[in-house]
Amino acid sequence: MKNEFTLAFNEVLEEKGLPREIILSALESAMASAYRKAMMASQNQRVEAKVDIDTGQVTIYAEKEVVESVENPTTEVSLEDARLVDPEVELGGMALVECTPADFGRVAAQTARQVIQQRIRDAERQAQLDHFRKLVGEIINGIVQAANNQGLTIGLDMKAEGNMPRKEMIPNERFRVHDRVRALLAEVNDNPRGPQIILSRTHRNFLRRLLETEVPEIYHGVVEIRSIAREPGERAKVAVSASQPGIDPVGACVGIKGVRIQAIVKELHDEKIDVIEWNPDQALFIAKAISPAKVTGVYLNERSSGGKTATVIVPEDQLSLAIGRDGQNARLAAKLTGWRIDIKSLSEAGSEALQHVRADEALAEQIGEELLQTIQDLLVRKSEGRPLSAEEYDKIAKFIDRVERRMVAAREPEKPIELIKPEILEGIPASAHETDILDSGLPEHVAYILQGGGYRTLAELIIEMHTMPDNILRLNGIGQKAMQTIRNLMDSLAEQAAAEAQAAAEKPEVVEEIPAPEVVEVVEEQPAAVEEVLPEVLPEVEPAVEEEVSVVMEEAPAEEPTPEEEPSLEEIFALRPEVLTATNYGEEEEEEEGSGKKADRKKSKGKKGRRYVKVEYDPDRDITIIRKQHKRSGNDDEWSL
Repeated sequence: MKNEFTLAFNEVLEEKGLPREIILSALESAMASAYRKAMMASQNQRVEAKVDIDTGQVTIYAEKEVVESVENPTTEVSLEDARLVDPEVELGGMALVECTPADFGRVAAQTARQVIQQRIRDAERQAQLDHFRKLVGEIINGIVQAANNQGLTIGLDMKAEGNMPRKEMIPNERFRVHDRVRALLAEVNDNPRGPQIILSRTHRNFLRRLLETEVPEIYHGVVEIRSIAREPGERAKVAVSASQPGIDPVGACVGIKGVRIQAIVKELHDEKIDVIEWNPDQALFIAKAISPAKVTGVYLNERSSGGKTATVIVPEDQLSLAIGRDGQNARLAAKLTGWRIDIKSLSEAGSEALQHVRADEALAEQIGEELLQTIQDLLVRKSEGRPLSAEEYDKIAKFIDRVERRMVAAREPEKPIELIKPEILEGIPASAHETDILDSGLPEHVAYILQGGGYRTLAELIIEMHTMPDNILRLNGIGQKAMQTIRNLMDSLAEQAAAEAQAAAEKPEVVEEIPAPEVVEVVEEQPAAVEEVLPEVLPEVEPAVEEEVSVVMEEAPAEEPTPEEEPSLEEIFALRPEVLTATNYGEEEEEEEGSGKKADRKKSKGKKGRRYVKVEYDPDRDITIIRKQHKRSGNDDEWSL
């Protein structure tokens, strides 16, 4: 049967929910403290306590000096008693011997009571601290225990309490005692009175975790959340992208009939959420971030004195929608993209572009005075309140686009010399050009800030750190601590690049022999003589009807040609194949004779038969007429022209 000590020990374990070793260690430490207090021992003296849980027996061991004659039993022990514990101990040495007082059990229980309770509270507080530190950045549930003007006190697991200050609560949100609350564990601090746990419902990561909970594609990594901008209780913008082709990231977040996003909106006290598809092209991304307003053009200026600035041109009727109520839409778009956004109407941007062109003589000459005068007239009409057609608005937009692109090209500086220095290129590993900034190993919030600043790969970050590190430090959310983390990452990447360079140097170079080009003799084929080709072609051409070709005779030369030079009739016909394909004379007469002859002619077409060609000269027209005669069917002696 278990004794009272064992029952009490197990009861404490169950009540506090702490490990057995922690309670036992606290109990032994309390017993040692009780011995020091009871025996008035020094704090420098080594004292150990051993507790037997089964019997409840407490044994105290104290370190004492080995002497010949004992004068102070609290700190000295005789040589004989010391060698019972350690046979090799000598005079003047130290020995850990048992020195449990006779009535120590009851005295220690009374004396060590407060010490044991304090040690258990410390162990309980440390267990709570370790547990909740692992949950930082996650959503936890709790029950409201108290509500006042300063915030909420929420009961959590392990008998811990969390605080939600008023600034971490969504505006116009009210909770009552015993209401269940979901919140983000934002911060855990160590405090002598217990761990200080700060909860938040306004943090942007609270929206991130809600999306991971409601959207399985985000939880499994098929859809990635690129950035979040939020004004709690009012509106939020979320940029998402798909890591696999064929996936609609916006549709996955919204869900069928909006069931997924509506659940999140309800949790956030009817906060409006705009889900936007992320685009690597910053101009397109900014144009989508301004939605629901329609954008005419976006022009980037990375070298602006106020940081990276994007000029957004919108139509007149979209200006108020792009800015939003109290500038809310523009602010959220700037937070989402990491760019400073300057929104201008079409007429305002046109006036500024016209002034810039007038100041730049070269550009004005290139555009032309006629177009400038047309744009000026359109802007004057607009300022007077007279309507413009869609074509005229389009003409102004094209003019602005041309001028803005010229200004962007003029602002773009030449490539810094540092970018082509070999030491920088050698310090970049080959894998850094393909490694996304989110997979760099940097803290999550730092990686998202860098991505919002336009750094997509590790190579771009390394080059910027070597050339213009102030641009990175200028980003909102990047401080000295984050810069030190980035420098540590660059040092490790430099070591990796050096190892790759050494491995490449040790690898033997393989020189591939290039065979000598084969010399091919090209023999140009001469075209065959017309006289040799046409005789083979002539028999295959079978005209169906009688043909008459008129040949205009050229004037004869002054000298008669020699008999050798005069061509024969056969050669004339061979040199003029168009005679055989000329217009078929007598076709109209055959058509009048009826369809019966047409059918007979179709049947006989393509068959080989005897042919006769007759050549006549017409002196009145001074031409030669060639007639082709066909044999009438069924009579070998009758021929027709």
